[in-house]
Amino acid sequence: MTDLEAELRKAVRGDVGFDVTSRALVTMDASNYRRVPLGVVAPRDADDVAAVLEVCRAAGVPVVARGGGTSIAGQATGTGVVLDFTRHMNRLVALDPGARTAVVQPGLVLDRLQEAAAPHGLRFGPDPSTHSRCTLGGMIGNNSCGSHSVAWGTTADGVRELEVVTARGGRLRLGQGWAGAPDGLRALVDGELARLRTGFPELPRRISGYALDALLPENGADVARSFCGSEGTLGVLTEAVVRLVEAPRARVLAVLGYVDEGAAAEAAAGLLPYGPLTVEGMAADLVPPDAAAGLPRGGAWLFVETGGGSESEARARAEAIVRAADVLDARIVRDPAGQRALWRIREDASGTATRMPDGTEAWPGWEDCAVPPARLGAYLRDFRVLLTDHGLRGTPYGHFGDGCIHVRIDFDLLTAAGIARFRRFSEELAELVVAHGGSLSGEHGDGQARAELLPKMYGPDMVALFERAKAVWDPDDLLNPGMLVRPAPLDGNLRFAVLPREPVDVAFGYPSDGGDFAAAVRRCVGVAKCRTTAAPVAVPGAGSGAGAGSGVMCPSFRATGREEHSTRGRARLLHEMLAGELVTDGWRSTEVRDALDLCLSCKGCRSDCPVEVDMATYKAEFLHHHYEGRRRPAAHYSMGRLPVWLRWASRLRAAAPLNALASIGPLAGVAKRLGGIAAERDIPRLARETFSGWWRRREPAPGEGQGGDLVVLWPDTFTEHLSPSVGRAAVRVLEAAGLRVALPPTLRMRGRPVGDGRSRNAAALLTARRGRVCCGLTYVSTGQLDHARVVLRRTLDLMEPVLETAAPVVVLEPSCAAALRTDLPELLHDDPRAARLAARVLTFAEALERHAPDWTPPRLDRPAVGQTHCHQHAVLGDAAERRLREAAGLSGDLSGGCCGLAGNFGFEKGHFEVSAACAQEQLLPAVRDAPEGAVVLADGFSCRTQLEQLAGARGRHLAEVLAEHLEDDGRAP
Repeated sequence: MTDLEAELRKAVRGDVGFDVTSRALVTMDASNYRRVPLGVVAPRDADDVAAVLEVCRAAGVPVVARGGGTSIAGQATGTGVVLDFTRHMNRLVALDPGARTAVVQPGLVLDRLQEAAAPHGLRFGPDPSTHSRCTLGGMIGNNSCGSHSVAWGTTADGVRELEVVTARGGRLRLGQGWAGAPDGLRALVDGELARLRTGFPELPRRISGYALDALLPENGADVARSFCGSEGTLGVLTEAVVRLVEAPRARVLAVLGYVDEGAAAEAAAGLLPYGPLTVEGMAADLVPPDAAAGLPRGGAWLFVETGGGSESEARARAEAIVRAADVLDARIVRDPAGQRALWRIREDASGTATRMPDGTEAWPGWEDCAVPPARLGAYLRDFRVLLTDHGLRGTPYGHFGDGCIHVRIDFDLLTAAGIARFRRFSEELAELVVAHGGSLSGEHGDGQARAELLPKMYGPDMVALFERAKAVWDPDDLLNPGMLVRPAPLDGNLRFAVLPREPVDVAFGYPSDGGDFAAAVRRCVGVAKCRTTAAPVAVPGAGSGAGAGSGVMCPSFRATGREEHSTRGRARLLHEMLAGELVTDGWRSTEVRDALDLCLSCKGCRSDCPVEVDMATYKAEFLHHHYEGRRRPAAHYSMGRLPVWLRWASRLRAAAPLNALASIGPLAGVAKRLGGIAAERDIPRLARETFSGWWRRREPAPGEGQGGDLVVLWPDTFTEHLSPSVGRAAVRVLEAAGLRVALPPTLRMRGRPVGDGRSRNAAALLTARRGRVCCGLTYVSTGQLDHARVVLRRTLDLMEPVLETAAPVVVLEPSCAAALRTDLPELLHDDPRAARLAARVLTFAEALERHAPDWTPPRLDRPAVGQTHCHQHAVLGDAAERRLREAAGLSGDLSGGCCGLAGNFGFEKGHFEVSAACAQEQLLPAVRDAPEGAVVLADGFSCRTQLEQLAGARGRHLAEVLAEHLEDDGRAP
C-alpha cells in the first residue's frame, strides 16, 4: 500500500481504491483522451471531500472530480486522485414544489431528479442526451444544456446556489451578490470591468473559458453562475440548489424534412419566435435504415417539440410551425410512444456517429462548437469545405436552434500523420468558429480537446485573466490541472496511442471490425448508455437494435451498480489489457476475468448500445485465451459441456435414476459442489423421453402438412432433453399450419458427394457416422471455442443436405437461434457453409409468418405476460412473435430486461444473488402482477426455469400455448 493510499484510508469514510481495476475504470471518459490515475476515492460527504483535498494537497497530488464519466473533451480524466460521486453522494436531498427548487448531491443522475419532480408537474430544464446516466455535478461542471435549451437555457440558468470545497479546504456557499466569493475574486473583477463587458461573444451556447462575465454588477455578481462550466478546476461541488421549471401538460413533436442539413440549419433560427421547446437537427447519415420509415421525406430533419396545457394547444403550435417552415415534408406526432421512438434516433446519434456508413471509425474532438443561430447555415457550409480540404468526413447534428453542432469526424488517431492532420484541422476549425462569432464549446466544455485553442477565441489577455481567476480559487493548481488554463496539448494523451498496432490473434472473426479485436474494443466510446439504473425503453422501429419492447443492457450493472459490471467498464478493462501498461498480464488478467464474471452474455449491448459493443463475444474470446492450457472452473465442465452429458444420459437411459438422485438433498448438494453449481439452485429434471425419441415413434395425423413447405426443426439441447413438450407442440402447430416438418440429418457422410451433389458413393455410406446437430452455445458462453469449432463443423457436415435445399431451419430456443445467427458465422468465418446456415435460421413465429402466411392461429383472447428473451431482443427481433400473439388474441406487451438465469450464468456458484436481482427487476413483478387468466409466456428454457425456481410459476413457449388450443377451435389434434 502506498503512503498516499494509507493516508486516504485513515482520513475518509468512503471507498478508497488504488487497485488495478479501480484505476483502469477511470482512465478514460467519452473523449479521445486517456490518463492513468493513482487511485479513486468515492467520498461519503463533504467532510470526506475536504479530507481528500487536505491529504492530496500535502502530497502535491492533483484531484479530479468525476460524475458519470461521459465528458467528451477529456476533463474527467487525470493522473492524481479521481473523486467518484456516483457511489455515495448521489441523493436527492430535498424537493420543494412550492418554491420550485431541489437540493441535490453531485452524483445524482439527472433522470432521478426528473422522476421525483414529474408528479408535481415540474422538471429540471436542461436535458443532455445522456440524461439517463449523466450527473448533476457533471452537468454543473460542464454547464450542460441539451435539446430543450431553446426553452429553458443551460444548467447555469437552472442553478441557484452551490456548496463547494476549495482546494485549501474552504467551505463556500455560492450565490448572487458575491455570495461565497473567495478572497481576491471581487478585486480581480473590479479591476477588469471593461474587458469583461466586451470580451465575451453574445450567443446562447457560449461555454468556453470561465464565465467571469456573470460576476459583473449588471449580471448580479452571481458567483454560482460563474462557477458553472469551470470543469472541476476551481472547487469541488458537494451540494447544489437548482431551479425547476413547469413541465408542459402535453407535448407534440413536429418533424420537418429538408433537402439537406444546410437547408435545415437555415430554417432553424426562423422557428424560434414561435416558442418551441426544441429545435434539433440531424441528417440522414445518422438514421438507421429500420428507423427511416418513421421520418418524413428528406435528407435532413428538424425535431421541433411544442408544449401546451392540452394536446390541442400543443398541436396548434406545431401546426403553426409547420405552416411557417419552408419544408420538403413534415410529420406531426402526438403519440408519446411514437415521439420516444423518434427521440431515441436523435439521442443515439452520439454513439451512432462513431461509425461512418462504410464502417470507418469516427471520433469526437470537435463535437461541440456553437455559432449564433442565424449564422449556422453559413458556418456549416464553410465547415463542409474545411472537411473536404483536409480529406475528412463527418455528419453534423445537434441543437440547430441554438447554433450548437456536434460532429464525429473520421480522424486517423492511430498514426503520426493522422494525428498531425487532427491538429491542423483543429486549429483551422477554431479560426473558422471564431470568424462566425462562435464558441469553441457549446455545452461539453473545453477540457483537453479545445482549451489549448482558447487564445484564438478570447485573445491572450482574456486567457491570462482566466489564469488569474484560477489562481484566486486554486493557488496550488491542485484541481484538474491541464484543463482550461495552462492546458495539455490537444494531441497529447490520446487513448489509442497505447494500443497494439498489429491485430491480436483471436478466435472470432469480428467482421464489422476488420477482424481486429482492438478495433472491436475501441467501439466503446464511453457514452455509457449501459449505466442506466433502469432497463432502457426501446420502441419498435426506433434504432438499430433487432428487438423491440423494453431494452436489456446492462442487467449486471443494474444489479450491482458498479462500473466494472457495466459494458463500458468491461470495455475499459479490455482496453487496458491490450495497452499492457496498467493491466500487465494480458489474457491471464484476473481483473478482466473478475469483471467479466458477472456478464450474463445476454447480448443486450449488441442491440442497445449505440455502437453495438458485443460484450458476450468479447467475454467468450477472453475466457478462451484466459484458460488456454489451464484447468477451468468446474462449471465450464459441468454446464459448458452439457450437450455431451445429456446425450450420454439419454443413451444410457439414465434420466429416471438421475432425477431420483437429484431429488435427494445431500446427494444433490454433493453434485452441485462438484459441478460448480450454486447451492440455491435445483437441478432441472431430465425428460423421460427425448424429443427425437418421440419423433421417431410418432405417427403424423392424416393429411397434416401435406403439400406445404418443408421446414427443418432444430432439436436444440434444451428441447431435446429438458423440455421436449416444446418440440412436440411446435410440430403440432407447424403441421396444423400446413407445413411439412423434418428433423436435421443424424448421418454424417465422410466421403465427398458425386454426380449432382446429392448422391454419395458406397464407401461414404459405409463409413458414415451418426451425430447430432448442436449450435455450440454452451461451449461459446464458457469460452471453450476450440470445442465449439469442432462441434459446429460437425454440425455443418450434418446439415449439408439441408443446405442443398431451400428449407428454413426453425429453432425454438432463442439463445440457440442467436448462436446460429451470430456466433456460428463469426467463429467459423472461414467456412462459407456457416453463413449459409445462419441465413436459414428462423424463429417459430417467423417460420409461420413466412411459410404459412394464410394460416390463422387459434384465438385465445387472454392477456399475456412474461419477458421477451434477451437474445430475441438483441439478435433475432420479436416483430413476428408480436404479430403472432396479436393474431391469437394474446394481449399485452412482454417485459424487457433479462431473466437473470442466462444459460449457465445463473446456475454457477456465486451468481445466484445477481441472477435473482435481474429477475426481480421486471420478469417476476410482471408475473406477480398478472391479471387473472393471463398466459405466462417464456420461449427460453432459462426464463422458464427461473420462473419456476424463483416464483413457482409455470412459463410456456408460445408453441405450447397455441398447440394446447388447436383442438379448442376445431383444428387438428
